[in-house]
Amino acid sequence: MKTLKLIIAGMILLVSSNTMQAQVSVNVNIGSPPAWGPVGYSAVDYYYLPDVQAYYDIRATQFIYFGGGKWIRSRNLPYQYRNYNLYNGYKVVLTDYHGSRPYSNFNSHKVKYYKGYKGKPQKSIGSNRSNKNKVYKDNGNKGNGNKGGKGNNGHGNGKN
Repeated sequence: MKTLKLIIAGMILLVSSNTMQAQVSVNVNIGSPPAWGPVGYSAVDYYYLPDVQAYYDIRATQFIYFGGGKWIRSRNLPYQYRNYNLYNGYKVVLTDYHGSRPYSNFNSHKVKYYKGYKGKPQKSIGSNRSNKNKVYKDNGNKGNGNKGGKGNNGHGNGKN
């Protein structure tokens, strides 16, 4: 009888954990451009950020940058760019690339879109005002992929 109760309790626990998992994944908003992204581009997958020589994957909501001899995907920019203002920085919209490794074109991107590159004027989707007093939190994420805390999703503190 005791064994039967344990089996039933285990099955209930298993079913309830699967239900909780499904509820968490329902609230994820995949593929929405960030508020700091440029207006007018809906069918793109990546931005290239010349000032920090990194990419932003819109679908995965991750930055892709080179560090420690490999390409790293992270919710945050690397530590040295903790104060970089994404609203003010220029974003190159990669309209012609839809694969999974935009960095395969990095050598041509870094020459064509050098640090400080400014193309046509851009307007951000959202306002920079709400981000003015927020400070980027590192939480020890110095190039460790997604292992750090959420921080401020790579957003700077409004200073460039």
